[in-house]
Amino acid sequence: MYPDARQALSHETPDAVYFFSHAFDPLNNWSAHQVEIWGKRFATVEHGFHFRKFADAEPEVAAQILAAPSPFAALQLAKTHKAKRRADWDAVKVGLMAELVRAKAAQHQDVRETLLATGTKAIVENSPWDDFWGCGKDGLGANHMGHILMDVRGQLPRIAKTQG
Repeated sequence: MYPDARQALSHETPDAVYFFSHAFDPLNNWSAHQVEIWGKRFATVEHGFHFRKFADAEPEVAAQILAAPSPFAALQLAKTHKAKRRADWDAVKVGLMAELVRAKAAQHQDVRETLLATGTKAIVENSPWDDFWGCGKDGLGANHMGHILMDVRGQLPRIAKTQG
């Protein structure tokens, strides 16, 4: 279904840009996997994550994020309204992301298969600009996203039973 990561199908040369879905795309919060959770259907995990920043305090902003045409648009809306997000956001964001990722894995077989294909390897969000969710520019970031994915991978036997 997804190409082998070693194929490096997405790359750039001086004359061309080559693109194709990569092997680990299902692990990306921007991947085209709808997630049903909290009584809503989100186009992506990214939509659901930013929605929760505003769902209670700013329902109009939350509705705009829910309807955003892309994960990038959802992110931009959240950035625009950052001052209005829930006061406890920093305390709850990791737990909410974990809920979203578990729901995504429960609802999509290809996400479960991609996680299982990682075996027991460490999963690292290789973001050069995010040292909270990813490893950051120096590789020493907290990598919370990778830890959530590894936790969900460990829960897959229970998650898969709920789908059977």
